[in-house]
Amino acid sequence: MLCNECGKNEARVHVTQIINGNKTESHLCEECAKKNQSVLNSNFSMENLFSAMLNNAYNTSAYIPTMTCSKCGMTYEEFRNTGKFGCNNCIDTFKQRIMPVVKNIQGYEAHMGKIPKRAGGSYRIQKDIEKLKSELKSAIEKEEYENAARIRDKIREMEANI
Repeated sequence: MLCNECGKNEARVHVTQIINGNKTESHLCEECAKKNQSVLNSNFSMENLFSAMLNNAYNTSAYIPTMTCSKCGMTYEEFRNTGKFGCNNCIDTFKQRIMPVVKNIQGYEAHMGKIPKRAGGSYRIQKDIEKLKSELKSAIEKEEYENAARIRDKIREMEANI
């Protein structure tokens, strides 16, 4: 694909912008992209995205007591505006307000990502046991007692291997 700007060079930079529902695409070569920095410069960052989600999570007209990190002195308002923590203690300080947003975004509060193969085997087994316990609870609620018994036995077997 050729550059939209000069029409000579191969387009290596592809920019898609959606503004007020209108989608525009630009395909630029490296030279034209350098000249057109305004197209590439944007205010998008993960901090801005997270900050916007936090701002939308709470009704700003409702009274929310001020929270301040005891270690660095950062307030929740500062965190909400920047989307960045001041120190490692901030996550514990603001956890009560952050976790509903995180749960809304990813569907659960705890990290559920992949476990590296080189990670400890007992950690992987522990995560599998937690998953099986959830399945066991679900099977019992559905009154699938034979399936629940199989899951229970599998849990006991795995716990014996730890």
